Amino acid sequence: MGTHRVERARNIVLRMKELVRGQEQQFLQELAPAVVSESVALDFGAVERIDAAGLAALITLYTDACKAGHTLTVSRPTRHVREILQIVGLDRVLLARFEGGCPLEDLQLQESAA
Repeated sequence: MGTHRVERARNIVLRMKELVRGQEQQFLQELAPAVVSESVALDFGAVERIDAAGLAALITLYTDACKAGHTLTVSRPTRHVREILQIVGLDRVLLARFEGGCPLEDLQLQESAA
């Protein structure tokens, strides 16, 4: 094919302290246009808490970015957010940098009985 060009991601600093139910729709509305037009690195340095709604919003943005041929990564997650991402397996997808595409097949989320 041709040479693969590694795209530089636009860094977006989140100012919210929590990405939780009730805030996820605004989060999606603000970031969806960015992830479909360019690769994005979300700076999670200020985000202290994330719940299932926040995780679902991240997965939605990640999927939208991949479909558009871009990447979405999370940088500087707080300890608590990093632990949550690790528990659900999103750390492998969002905290790593993948060249040449999005490994959607690696994303296997299981429904919780909780």
